[in-house]
Amino acid sequence: MKTKIAVLYGGKSAEHKVSMQTALSVINALDQEKFEIHPVYITDSGTWVRGEEITGQVNDVKRLELAPEKNEVGALTLTEQEGKSEAVDVVFPLLHGPNGEDGTVQGMLELLNIPYVGNGVLASAAGMDKVIMKAIFAQAGLAQVNYVHFVRRDWERDRKVAYDKVEQELSYPCFVKPANLGSSVGISKCRNREELEQAFIEAYKFDRKVIVERGVTAREIEVAVLGNDDPKCSVIGEIVPKKDFYDYKAKYEDGDTALIIPAEISADVVKTVNDMATQAFKALDCSGLVRADFFLTKDGTVLINEVNTMPGFTPFSMFPLLWKHAGLEYPALIEELVKLALERYDEKQQITYTF
Repeated sequence: MKTKIAVLYGGKSAEHKVSMQTALSVINALDQEKFEIHPVYITDSGTWVRGEEITGQVNDVKRLELAPEKNEVGALTLTEQEGKSEAVDVVFPLLHGPNGEDGTVQGMLELLNIPYVGNGVLASAAGMDKVIMKAIFAQAGLAQVNYVHFVRRDWERDRKVAYDKVEQELSYPCFVKPANLGSSVGISKCRNREELEQAFIEAYKFDRKVIVERGVTAREIEVAVLGNDDPKCSVIGEIVPKKDFYDYKAKYEDGDTALIIPAEISADVVKTVNDMATQAFKALDCSGLVRADFFLTKDGTVLINEVNTMPGFTPFSMFPLLWKHAGLEYPALIEELVKLALERYDEKQQITYTF
């Protein structure tokens, strides 16, 4: 019997388009001899739309933009309704950013008692909020760059105080980021006060909380982590952006970035990165998958930058590429994630909720 899988994509987020591309890749890679594929599109305004079963290749991402007036609407279409056997066996949430990658959708799926791929509520929420994530990393003793953060109200109350604090504690260059967003949306590199002021304005378009990190001269290296309670690490890759930094256009539009897999680093650095990635995975109580990003300085110091609890998942994204070089091809990687999701779900069913 085929596993009935709902591929959840789109979302009310600035990363809506990235999610669409990810969904297209995953849908086309799923083995239709093993999986019954049901697309579930979340519009950019937040409406849930469940489409008909997909029984072939999808050649254009626009085919995944399901119209609410022509399809079933609502999150409850994932469950069994009025005796109809429409319930799915597992959900693959390919959502990036707020309202999807931040624990909100994961919480809803928990309440509906539906297995789902990837991280749970806690890990998703903590991994989305860079300030919370870094606080957990600090508690775990993981080395990272210095940072400060601000909420919009404090910044609006006295902007000069915020800018002075950045200059006193971090200096230039520094990076200003929305605390709860990925794909490098809203990020700016600042070299002076004027750029800093504009960067705050840009970042607050996307979040009520902003984090500012000290700039560091270092190589950018990444590792993919896969598993539940016994996670394993892939080979390590290096990102070499040809621009000033690895921004949204470099990631998704220009293709102007070199990915070196495996990275040319020593065995000692490999061990350090793997140990830190595993430690970060466990500190956040992650499950399924994570991409962990690091800085490697000239003196060999490894600093953790962040983890991404639902990394880009096209065949050309770093997470699948790292596993491909480790011997796990894209379709097999997807199947392994579904297997991990069902294993975690089965374990949760052992919990007693009455006393």
